[in-house]
Amino acid sequence: MPVITNIVNRFNNNRLNQIEHFRKFPVDTQQATFVRLLKIASETEWGRKYGYSSISSVKEYQSRVPVQTYEDLIPYIDRLGKGESDLLWPGRISWFAKSSGTTSAKSKFIPVSKEALEDCHYRAGKDVLAIYTFNNPSSRIFSGKALVLGGSHRIDQFSNKALCGDLSAILIQNAPSWVELVRTPSKSIALVEDFEKKLELITRATVNKNVTNFSGVPSWFLTLIKYILSYTGKSNLLDVWPNLEVFFHGGINFTPYRELYKKLIPGEKMHYMETYNASEGFFGIQDDPSIPEMLLMLDYGIFYEFVPADKTGDKYSPACTIGEVEKEVNYAVVISTNGGLWRYMMGDTIEFTSLQPYRFHITGRTKHFINAFGEEVIVENADKALEAACKSTDAIISEYTAGPVFMDVSTRGSHEWLIEFEKDPSDLDKFTDILDSTLQSVNSDYEAKRYKDINLVKPIVRPVPKGTFHNWLKSKNKLGGQNKVPRLSNTREYIEEIYITAGI
Repeated sequence: MPVITNIVNRFNNNRLNQIEHFRKFPVDTQQATFVRLLKIASETEWGRKYGYSSISSVKEYQSRVPVQTYEDLIPYIDRLGKGESDLLWPGRISWFAKSSGTTSAKSKFIPVSKEALEDCHYRAGKDVLAIYTFNNPSSRIFSGKALVLGGSHRIDQFSNKALCGDLSAILIQNAPSWVELVRTPSKSIALVEDFEKKLELITRATVNKNVTNFSGVPSWFLTLIKYILSYTGKSNLLDVWPNLEVFFHGGINFTPYRELYKKLIPGEKMHYMETYNASEGFFGIQDDPSIPEMLLMLDYGIFYEFVPADKTGDKYSPACTIGEVEKEVNYAVVISTNGGLWRYMMGDTIEFTSLQPYRFHITGRTKHFINAFGEEVIVENADKALEAACKSTDAIISEYTAGPVFMDVSTRGSHEWLIEFEKDPSDLDKFTDILDSTLQSVNSDYEAKRYKDINLVKPIVRPVPKGTFHNWLKSKNKLGGQNKVPRLSNTREYIEEIYITAGI
């Protein structure tokens, strides 16, 4: 075992024991988190409004406090941005994470407290390394640099009293000074706002460094990798960084990108470790490399509730706590946090695959689906179907989005898929057939609507030129950071916009 890794593992023993504790006692851990959060926030304006000091149980909390959306919190966000204190969480909020999870023109500004930074986000970053080195004791990750592809930040638009930026940028800006010793590029480059300029600066600053690991969103890292390979003239990333050993990834499903990463980083020594972090908090870590699911992290100052995804329309929908959830049920995640979010519905949906310990995978978004004809297709369905179609036709996908083709007087409904292929399928018709048949096999509602073409006919798969999605996001000023291509939509808005970008 490398000396540095051995020392780090010994240092992390206590923390690994704490993680083992909440694995064994998840309900107790969450109950303690719940009590602590309400006690700390009891004298805030929000806490007084809902009588936190007199709440004695989770059920009472659920009956008093309705489920919140971002729109519900906008009046508080505006006041916090102007410098008011003790509204949602004790003290003043100086940072807001600008969230652009979709290409919607309206950005969200999520309050980030000191406690959320230290007890959630930074703690999670340390846990990722602790779990990785525990699972890989021969790792030499600490012999080189960590490449982080972050976002940018600027003075908050509310006033000069608060700053905002992508969460990654906030973490970079507020990180301890020693982090600069192990991270590349420098903070000044990492926080450049122009994403295309940042690609050039990062490449020049890192190609001659000993990069052993990198972390970020797979789609945006892919753009950087291609830029680096073009700049260096190398055929794969190991020719640039021979000691590269792990990619800590999150933000989007890695499945559509896996084969492409294997092509760009060949060999069996490269590791991939998934994390689930968002502007609102850090929630999951892939703790077992033999399975793709993530461990729900229960001691980051976040109290979890789970609403069945088909019952999210009611602010007082019945919600399960961690001890009440079931396997293989699609849940919308509701959180109460040490950043001052209370019964906040994030919009993500997950499904538990294990209850001892609590492991899960992300199934999609409450608003990212196609249900124009009652088919209830979610992102998880789409990713499984695309994976099967790619495997059967030797194709590799860079990006995709899909939406409905609505019925008219003489035609039935369908789905249209705009796909940017890194490697074209050997047979596009076969690709479409397998996409369609796999969707039917994983989604009974879709299967029923496709039965004998009564409601839905076979989907349309339309390849678009390389660079189409990049150019589309650029046209919306959505390059880099946490911006993502919306995978599914119940309207044709995105498809019509991409038509224009692709010249279709």
